[in-house]
Amino acid sequence: MKSNLEDKFGSVMYDRISELQLSATERQAAINAMRDADTIVDAILWVTRKVEQLGAFLFMKPGIKH
Repeated sequence: MKSNLEDKFGSVMYDRISELQLSATERQAAINAMRDADTIVDAILWVTRKVEQLGAFLFMKPGIKH
């Protein structure tokens, strides 16, 4: 789920792309590249969080585990 700040940032970037003098094909390629980059960053952040959670679970003291 994206926060309002991320939504505002994303809309600013899309507005900037729409202001550029590009053909429709180039504009769509730029938008697709932005979408792909956003997806990759989200995936990296998800993996990072899962690794942190796994590390926290594995290295808890035995008496603290639930």
